[in-house]
Amino acid sequence: MKENMSGCSVEESMRLLGGRWRLLLVSYLLEGPKRFNDLRRDVPGISQRMLTLDLRALENAGLVKRTVYPTSPVRVEYEVTEDGKRLEPVVKVMKEFGLWLKARDADQVAGD
Repeated sequence: MKENMSGCSVEESMRLLGGRWRLLLVSYLLEGPKRFNDLRRDVPGISQRMLTLDLRALENAGLVKRTVYPTSPVRVEYEVTEDGKRLEPVVKVMKEFGLWLKARDADQVAGD
């Protein structure tokens, strides 16, 4: 992962959560534990490789926990850790901002 160049706390957050998918994955995992294929269905635009890399990065950061169940076939679940739950307000604000953007864009299209 890249190094924080400015020492800024926002940069530190973006270093971990930046990119297209990580915060979105956390938002789905805040709903409850999910299996890998459940997440692939939730985020159809993500490749298997990117999903694996992003889940691994979130796991290494201590925000997501991976549990392997010794069944046949092996079952693996991902869930948000206590540290990861601290992202819930961030996800909420991002959802609200996204809804505002959609409404603004719809108003601009209607006004044209």
